[in-house]
Amino acid sequence: MARFVADVGGTNIRLALIENGSLSHIKKYLCSNYKTINMAIEAYIAEFPDLEFTAGCLGVACPVTGDLVSMTNNHWQFSISQLKTELGLHWLGVINDFTAVAHAVTVLTNQQKEQVGQGQSVDLDNIAVFGPGTGLGVKHLTHTADGWLALDGEGGHVDFAPIDEIDIAIWQFLTDKMGHASAEEVMSGRGLVHIYQAIAKHKNLSAPLDDPADITERALDGSCALSVATLNQFCKILGSFAGNLALNLGTRGGVYIGGGIAPRFTNFIKQSDFRKRFEAKGRFRDYVAGIPTFIITEPDHGLIGAMAYLNQNCKG
Repeated sequence: MARFVADVGGTNIRLALIENGSLSHIKKYLCSNYKTINMAIEAYIAEFPDLEFTAGCLGVACPVTGDLVSMTNNHWQFSISQLKTELGLHWLGVINDFTAVAHAVTVLTNQQKEQVGQGQSVDLDNIAVFGPGTGLGVKHLTHTADGWLALDGEGGHVDFAPIDEIDIAIWQFLTDKMGHASAEEVMSGRGLVHIYQAIAKHKNLSAPLDDPADITERALDGSCALSVATLNQFCKILGSFAGNLALNLGTRGGVYIGGGIAPRFTNFIKQSDFRKRFEAKGRFRDYVAGIPTFIITEPDHGLIGAMAYLNQNCKG
């Protein structure tokens, strides 16, 4: 009786077996090579002809609100019930990819995450997870009698709340450009570019870079003062936002940063004002000071989260 998990993005689908409580045989397929998601999963299952697959869990990069799932950034559309039948499974879970990330934090080891600053986790207490990447994913987790429950929401689209003079300049830049300044427009890949351009405008500097990877690279090697200022401000904003999430649900279990951006410069974040801004909550400074913050460094956290969700919810 075999189980599998998948992390389904716009470009790739990554699949893995669950063996003895761990992931194995992780493989990646291009979504564009397969007409349907069924065909991609069947190609993976066919590599194990001696195994009978009975359960699976998919973390998908799109909303999951019913039986019909339509991928946001590729051509796949499928019925969960029909996919379960066609694959011959007894149980199939389909969850949002960031729900999978959220469930991953409940099982990560100390080697799969990096703590930033002080604080101590309280077991089974509320947890917040957010992830700057192409966009900004946000989830809260709470523990119930049935296990961990990820609370749905669109926290990445809340208003950007400026704190200092540079934040205000960024807010004004975005408001002038887009009519609204949301958290995602500063805490994402394009957000890095927005911060870079806003600081340049504020200080009357030229802004020749338009790729977040280039800005990050030049900040990390110190070759561009504007890029360094950009990444520093990005880390400050991350800290303020993380502190807000901690206050929203009293997340004494910790606040975790996932996504594809933060793990690229973990040490930079640790040396920045991230934690200072996290704790800068006025009369509630002492309250948030005891809450720990972590960066998820495990590259397979999406698959790990899908496995955690499957293990919790598939009892057969």
